[in-house]
Amino acid sequence: MAKKVPQKAFTFLQQLAKNNDRDWFNEHKAEFKAIASEMKEFYNELMISMQEHDAIEKLKVFRIYRDIRFSKNKTPYKTHLGASFTRAKPKLRGGYYLHLTPGESFIACGFWAPEKEDLLRIRKEFEMDATEIREILGDKTFKNIWGEMEGEELKTAPKGFNKEHENIDLIRKKQFVFTKNFTDEEVLSPGFMEEINNAFKAIRPYFDFMTEVLTTDENGMSNFED
Repeated sequence: MAKKVPQKAFTFLQQLAKNNDRDWFNEHKAEFKAIASEMKEFYNELMISMQEHDAIEKLKVFRIYRDIRFSKNKTPYKTHLGASFTRAKPKLRGGYYLHLTPGESFIACGFWAPEKEDLLRIRKEFEMDATEIREILGDKTFKNIWGEMEGEELKTAPKGFNKEHENIDLIRKKQFVFTKNFTDEEVLSPGFMEEINNAFKAIRPYFDFMTEVLTTDENGMSNFED
């Protein structure tokens, strides 16, 4: 049986939200370490399942400690648990993220902050032809799981692009992200890991398309030598 997200993880996060200070956290640090250990086992088991349908090269578990140096919010701890899964670069692109917190849990996939060169390459692709990406995004099964593509976008056309272009809705995007939300009941259920893994598996047509774009030039020639 797949590992579950423990109820005590959400109980701890709820208490932390009400007592977000170092004294309280230090008093409950042993409890947090035990939860973090269980969650690491959950993430590792999920990664093994993901590796059956994708090449995942790295798991990153985000620290509970907040960087408050440049933030107006001076609370020292995050009130969520997060982990990311990186595909094998440079030949595979895109990433997966899992965010767990009472009432606001979600998974996310895609491209959060494409480098300048990658962003231009994506836009050039959409300028030339968006038929394939629209077929992927419009697939019924895909949309039932992931909905619409999200992310920041420009109000008008990027420099060098026609604001009247038929694919300007795609060209003006700066991020290319999909998210899927979960209730607390879903997160704490025995089938949660399988549901996440199935959703991540379903994103592959999108990742395959974007990877091909980002690893070839505008003539479709590979950026990698054989």
